[in-house]
Amino acid sequence: MAEYGTGLQVTRVHLVPDGGLGGTGDFLWWHGPGPRRVGSLRVPARAAALVPDLGPVATAALLATGTPYGDGLLHRAAGSASAAAWLRDPRPQAGRLVAHSLAAAARALRALHGVSLPPGPQPLPPPGVRRLREWAAGTAPLAPAAARLRRRAREVWGGDRTERLLGWADDAVRPSGPGAPVVPLHGWASTGSLVPPRSRGRVALLTGEDLGAGRRELDLGWMLGDLVELAWSSPLHRAAESAGLLSVTDLQRVFLGAYEADGSDTGGREGGGHGGGGRDGAGRERGDHGPAGPGYDPVAVGRCAVLRVVTHMRDFATYCEWSDELLDYLAFTAELIDEEGRRAVPRGVS
Repeated sequence: MAEYGTGLQVTRVHLVPDGGLGGTGDFLWWHGPGPRRVGSLRVPARAAALVPDLGPVATAALLATGTPYGDGLLHRAAGSASAAAWLRDPRPQAGRLVAHSLAAAARALRALHGVSLPPGPQPLPPPGVRRLREWAAGTAPLAPAAARLRRRAREVWGGDRTERLLGWADDAVRPSGPGAPVVPLHGWASTGSLVPPRSRGRVALLTGEDLGAGRRELDLGWMLGDLVELAWSSPLHRAAESAGLLSVTDLQRVFLGAYEADGSDTGGREGGGHGGGGRDGAGRERGDHGPAGPGYDPVAVGRCAVLRVVTHMRDFATYCEWSDELLDYLAFTAELIDEEGRRAVPRGVS
């Protein structure tokens, strides 16, 4: 049905024929290595063993862990388009579907973060953070465009911003102190990995090779950073409020509100489909009434949102070659570093 990709990853979406594999969706999503990526995509075994089965939790997204198929991973989902694709649709119902899916993803992440890490060797940090750190620190060979981007980043950011970024990356995966435990992480929670149902079924959060361990704020900031980048880069979402559409701030509030809420009062009303989940006057989906869930540090969430935007910029230069648009990204990320990503966490949510 669809095929797209970069030098990092190729995605193919197929309709499941009648009588095909049993499961929870009507579409198969295959993620494979792009032409500039070395090696197959595989799920880290230690981390995969920690992913909870959320089948009985009707209001949470399914953590659709990939199974090996060829040199990639095969996922099952009830939709053929990601939330990122739906966000390009100007119709109000598309925004509501994304809001519903973000709330379901937040509940799934809350469940994943609640799994205790067993004794023994911990899963590695997510690979996205490792790529970011190697690029910013200059500790690994770089593609020509990525090396050029790093030189320009040194000019635009200066050494101080780079050191702050590296410090945030370290803290995200090796936190210290009583308020920052290490938990299982999805590693790439984003609108691109979030699949709303096409007409029935459950939201799916495609899960696999990016699984790891670190601070819960990394997953939260990764999703919110995706939305921050969207608000900056998309004319549609820059004009959302004046057009009467859900703004990025609305979507951020829905996501964090669902993560904070205990989920005990949803009554299964948001189990799937385009009609699932309304919103109250505070911008939350119905059923998310208060911060009864796990706590998080909003400052750390904002910093992790910056990590996500910078990682996307780095990956673009590495796997898609140079574009002068990257100069705009350097200026934008300098602003984000200076404000510590505060725009990712709306006031009054945390």
